[in-house]
Amino acid sequence: MKRLVILALVLACFAGLCLGQRRGRVTERKIIQLTEPEVEGTITFEQALLNRQDVTQFSPQSLKPAQISQLAWAGQGITDPQRGLRTVPSEGLSYPLELYFATQDGLSVYRPAKHSMEQTSEQDVRATLAAATSQRDTVSGADCDIIIAGYIRKFADRFGNKARSFALLEAGHVAQNIQLQAVCLDLGAATVFNVDAMAVRNVCKISRDLEPLCIVSVGYPVGSATLDGQADSRQRRAVLIVPSENFRDEELFETKRVLDAAQIETLVASTRLGIIRGELGGMTDARVLVDQLRVDDYDAIIFIGGSGVIEYVTNPIALDIAREAVRKGKVLAATGLAPVILANANVLAGIRATSFLSERERLIMAGAIYTGAPVEQERLIITATGPTVALQFGRVIADALTVR
Repeated sequence: MKRLVILALVLACFAGLCLGQRRGRVTERKIIQLTEPEVEGTITFEQALLNRQDVTQFSPQSLKPAQISQLAWAGQGITDPQRGLRTVPSEGLSYPLELYFATQDGLSVYRPAKHSMEQTSEQDVRATLAAATSQRDTVSGADCDIIIAGYIRKFADRFGNKARSFALLEAGHVAQNIQLQAVCLDLGAATVFNVDAMAVRNVCKISRDLEPLCIVSVGYPVGSATLDGQADSRQRRAVLIVPSENFRDEELFETKRVLDAAQIETLVASTRLGIIRGELGGMTDARVLVDQLRVDDYDAIIFIGGSGVIEYVTNPIALDIAREAVRKGKVLAATGLAPVILANANVLAGIRATSFLSERERLIMAGAIYTGAPVEQERLIITATGPTVALQFGRVIADALTVR
């Protein structure tokens, strides 16, 4: 009996140690305290209604923290702390909704009681989130996507088969508040109703009890984004350099689509003119020959990957273009297999960079600080891992051009 008691004590201690180790590995979530919301504006309610319309194309300019704060408060903010009332009505004061904010800085959930954000992920999920909706370009192009989700099953015990209707009505109030607030902030917004709830839940890694109901995409409308409120009179230009065959389709077309939406003029260059076919059968029209490309004519030089990119890896003209772009302070970008061009041009020494995994050692040998991140930027050099992050790659380039 004594032996059994000793054995039980040993097992209990061991279990306690294991539990302590497990708890020690739990990472505390980052809490972001939001700025106090403004309760007085310069636009009347009637003007906000008049100007409210869906905006589906956005510029790459990032929203300010105060704007994020105001949008969150408009959607679910506390208006009467004593009674716990919020900016939207809710049946029986149940408030079954949660608001998740997806930005380039990651994913956060709004906590109305403390008017704060609780970060749930540091990953930019907007591109993968967009694939789970019917308006991919709108969601991927917005600086901030607000996911409205509801605990419908949880509240079914209280409201029965009316729980879904109540949650949907409340989500409509939230979406309308956010869109009207966006108008008052000189922003654009669009509510996306057609979403794949299961896919959105998986992308955002939210509770199974939460059902994504809709997404409100918010950002600066195309043509309105500036850093100082003044219109930029000079249009930015970017050249996308592709191999003469077998470029990677997504890397070209999705990057180009983001830049076009940001009103950045884009041209395609290659070692031959005319129609060029990608690995997946897509076609593009090359208008500029690489050996005639003038770096001074562009604000960004972008090398697109694909199996055909091998023709540029040791091409002296391509390497000189990369070197000249750095020397003249241009944005220099490469994705997929193409970052090895920058490595061979000796412009990555001491620079944080990424690429398709197969090129990792080549970048390290060239002195790069290989991170393996989906997209990496240091100064004006931007690199990416490939097709799956093409939209994010395009946004980072557009951001770099916007702030210049």
